[in-house]
Amino acid sequence: MSTGTTVTLADLTRMLRESAGEEEGVDLDGDVLDVSFDDLGYDSLAMLEVIGQVQREYGVRLPDETVADADTPRALLALINAGGDLPGAG
Repeated sequence: MSTGTTVTLADLTRMLRESAGEEEGVDLDGDVLDVSFDDLGYDSLAMLEVIGQVQREYGVRLPDETVADADTPRALLALINAGGDLPGAG
């Protein structure tokens, strides 16, 4: 169930910092939309924490199989804002 609120990059970077911290030398305030989460220093455990926070704050359930395909902030934001369904999937 979605709240109808659009999640922004600022929202996502806040959740990344709150859930998993910030890797030294990584500027989450920079141009990170198309940088992989691996390159940003976030492993699968960190992403699970972020996904849990998305579900709590926005009420969007994100299926594991689609989250695995969202390997950049842009892809994850598209998934979240589509209510848990990858745009064009199906």
